[in-house]
Amino acid sequence: MMDPLEITRLIEAGFDNASVRVFTEDNTHFQALVVANEFEGMRSIARHQAVYKCLGSLVGNEIHALSIRALTPAEAQAESTG
Repeated sequence: MMDPLEITRLIEAGFDNASVRVFTEDNTHFQALVVANEFEGMRSIARHQAVYKCLGSLVGNEIHALSIRALTPAEAQAESTG
């Protein structure tokens, strides 16, 4: 079983000044919201790959499933105001 705080810490370590929130109901299926400047100019698949890279072999093992929303700060701001 994984702790959402540990997943948050691992993702934050892979990005400069990222905002990361990880949610779970069962400690095996997780949802992550990652807001980072590094995502600027990246396609969705590349953003997801960047997040998965932070977690390494945990995905598919300790982390059974992970749903990712990877946004730039501007995209996150637009969602919160729109």
